[in-house]
Amino acid sequence: MGLEINIILAYALGLILLYVVGWVLLVPLKLVGKLIWNGIIGGVCLLIFNFIGAYFGLNITINPLTALIVGFLGVPGLVLILALGMVL
Repeated sequence: MGLEINIILAYALGLILLYVVGWVLLVPLKLVGKLIWNGIIGGVCLLIFNFIGAYFGLNITINPLTALIVGFLGVPGLVLILALGMVL
């Protein structure tokens, strides 16, 4: 009878370990997915800004860094990149 309890505990520990390992692997994937999504949104915002800014002589280079900054910070990120572009 003691052997059956050991087997049940081993299965329970294995299931808990499987859950923890799955959770540890899933969290970074969600972060990477959010990073990609924000980069895409930032790139689209920069593209729209460049179309509108062409009439005023404003242009921001679209690259992964600028897209991620605008994707995460939104309008303040756009203003930050625009201000840094004018200073540099």
